[in-house]
Amino acid sequence: MIVRPKKKAAEDFIKAAPDAGVPTETDKERKKVQISLTLSPELLKAVDERARKSGLSRAALINLAIHQAISSGVNLPGQ
Repeated sequence: MIVRPKKKAAEDFIKAAPDAGVPTETDKERKKVQISLTLSPELLKAVDERARKSGLSRAALINLAIHQAISSGVNLPGQ
C-alpha cells in the first residue's frame, strides 16, 4: 500500500522550508543585510586567525571591525 501525504500538508511543508522564498517573521524583523566581500587570501587568513583567537565568527569580526572603523574613524587616503 502506498501512503501519500495530503496535498495541503505537503504544500505547507514546502512553504515552511528555509529556502522557500516566503519571508518569515524573522526575515521581516532582520536588521542586517547580507553582502558579498572579496578579500585577498592573505587578509582572509589573518581575519580567520584573529576571529579564532577572539572566539568570534568571521562575520562577527568583520562586522565589528567595520563598526569600529565607522564609529572611531579610519585614516583614508585623501582625507
